[in-house]
Amino acid sequence: MTPDEGLIEFVIEGAPGRRLDTYLAQRLDLSRSRVEQLISAGQVEINDAVPKKRDQLQPGDRVRVRLPPPEPTHIAGEPIPIEIVFEDGDLAVVDKPPGLVVHPAPGHRSGTLVNALLHRLDDLSGIGGVLRPGIVHRLDRDTSGLMIVAKNDRAHRALADALQGRRIRRRYLAAAWGHLRESATTVDAPIGRHAGDRKRMAVRDDGRRATTQFRVLERWRAAELLEADLETGRTHQIRVHLLHIGHPVVGDRTYAVERERGFSGPERAWAIALARRTPRQFLHAAELTFHHPRTGIPLVFESPLPPDLAAVADWARTGKV
Repeated sequence: MTPDEGLIEFVIEGAPGRRLDTYLAQRLDLSRSRVEQLISAGQVEINDAVPKKRDQLQPGDRVRVRLPPPEPTHIAGEPIPIEIVFEDGDLAVVDKPPGLVVHPAPGHRSGTLVNALLHRLDDLSGIGGVLRPGIVHRLDRDTSGLMIVAKNDRAHRALADALQGRRIRRRYLAAAWGHLRESATTVDAPIGRHAGDRKRMAVRDDGRRATTQFRVLERWRAAELLEADLETGRTHQIRVHLLHIGHPVVGDRTYAVERERGFSGPERAWAIALARRTPRQFLHAAELTFHHPRTGIPLVFESPLPPDLAAVADWARTGKV
């Protein structure tokens, strides 16, 4: 490989036995299919040799990856209202509204956050491929709050590496059904695709490691307002972990269907009223803390509960039906 701007080199550290394609997808924030394309095209080397995607990495292995220049995107920019809370030449921080899909996918070819970003920003990194320019990490459609967007590939790689190295703090606010036994709880349970429903995730022994720290902020009649800190970033992680410990997210139409009807006594009427007042899953990305990928300056961004969830919380605090 000839050194150039698209060349990434690093040495493997930590436990042995990680599959090459899985490791690169996580480290470089690329899809598995994109990594497989790079390996098949000879753009990946381990110890100066061309590997196979199933090869196992060992500590001390020298890995080289050459990322070709990104293909021009054919996604159209659209004047979709979004709030950009910070922007410089390397990145932007966006406060995503609820109901907005992050990137185009089957069934959502337009009207996404990516379409809005292409309309608002002059530059976006191409490391995520044509369908995900600039996207370093994602939020579910009905989750609101803060996201980091990279404006060049160097920033994207640095941010993705910081994300994998747990150097980016992501704090969420969530309302969960019932009451946790402890005011602070850590859930360490692997997450993988649900065996019977490909649109759902589940705690599985063969899943990817996932850790979330929960802390109770407010106790309501039949629910609680929690702070959730992600140590890892698996799909639906907070929602699946809360379901796993028996306290799914209020308003979650996938993992907590009619959970409010499981209460008895006076709490049942209150829970049903809360569910009716909650327009979507009560989950908001409230804080991002990280170091700037170029300057190293610490950055902290906070986003209060948006009006729809703030109104739910105000009502819940009264305790009245």
